[in-house]
Amino acid sequence: MDGMAVKEVAGLGATIRAWRERLSPSTVGLPSGRARRATGLRREELAERAGLSVDYVVRLEQGRATAPSAQVVASLARALRLSTAERDHLYRMAGLVSPNGDPVPDHLPPGVHRVLNRLGDVAVAVFAADWQLIWWNPGWAALLGDPSAKAPELRNFARERFPVGSEDVRVAAWPVLVRNSADSDLAIVSDLRRATGRFPHDVRLAELIRELTEGSPAFARLWASGEVGAHREDRKTVEHPRAGLVEVDCDVLTDGDSDLKIVILSAVPGSADEARLRLAMTPTP
Repeated sequence: MDGMAVKEVAGLGATIRAWRERLSPSTVGLPSGRARRATGLRREELAERAGLSVDYVVRLEQGRATAPSAQVVASLARALRLSTAERDHLYRMAGLVSPNGDPVPDHLPPGVHRVLNRLGDVAVAVFAADWQLIWWNPGWAALLGDPSAKAPELRNFARERFPVGSEDVRVAAWPVLVRNSADSDLAIVSDLRRATGRFPHDVRLAELIRELTEGSPAFARLWASGEVGAHREDRKTVEHPRAGLVEVDCDVLTDGDSDLKIVILSAVPGSADEARLRLAMTPTP
């Protein structure tokens, strides 16, 4: 499985230097006398703490060494006293998979939950980093059908876009037409590729990638290509059984380190589609 991050060579040396210079000598048990001219730790001190040569630290900071090993990165992270997020960022800049053992989060932060609950006039759902559906509002259920009718393990958008076998894995209860399906497919595969770098030891994610790679030629082709895409504003047409064809904008927001994906479906204000969306979201008597 390819969880390799794209190297950020240009920023690696500058970032190491910034972290070195912010580290107070006193915090690592070194004297901080007035004679010190360096801000934070000296290169020699970082090299000693990390078990590296001074020359190698110099070459790293100057961008002349651009491919440190995982062992070197781990030593630098400890010597620089990096947080978990900073350590993972250092691994990514070095083109390495971080040793993060965290599972893909399925938890929706309370603050985000409160904000989403206030979006009553749009359809909103939240997916985990592996595109597992974990939350939706009443508007989403009204527009696309109530996902609770499906078993939790089948509520995965990647499985819907790249079906394997004959099992019904549609997240929506009725047809949804995607305007730019090729771009959307590429974005989903790219999201999963990024997730494997963020959560390299997650069993559920690894099993999903295995199933899709072995069972979906379309997914396997995109995965093998190594192409990277980004989510763009997209438009979808929902074939709603009561409101008819409803064209909506689909926007995807990402929530920080958890990589939660907040999907918002809305219609152009004042349009016929907005009227149909309201009809779809109006409870039946």
